[in-house]
Amino acid sequence: MQLLTKELLKRFGKVGRQENVSDPLVIAKFFNPAGAGIWYATEFDPITKEFFGYVSIFGDWNDEWGSFALFELQSYRGKFGIGIERDRYFGEKRISEVIPQTKK
Repeated sequence: MQLLTKELLKRFGKVGRQENVSDPLVIAKFFNPAGAGIWYATEFDPITKEFFGYVSIFGDWNDEWGSFALFELQSYRGKFGIGIERDRYFGEKRISEVIPQTKK
């Protein structure tokens, strides 16, 4: 699966950085279909090819804001050789809509 499309690249570029936004917009959602892990991407740097967003591996106190690389998502292979996928049906939402207790 293609994790980053031309349309998503354009959208990330249009939205830009959101560090001063109290309730940032989640542009893309990535997940591990064969295990734990959800990555909510709010920003993307096309030069470093890194996302910034909210990462929830187990849905507990370890969830946090941070950076994650496109390469890391693309190269991961879990159970049965299945990799990380992009939720193609995810519509842009504010982070408070997907994780109500989060604060940036």
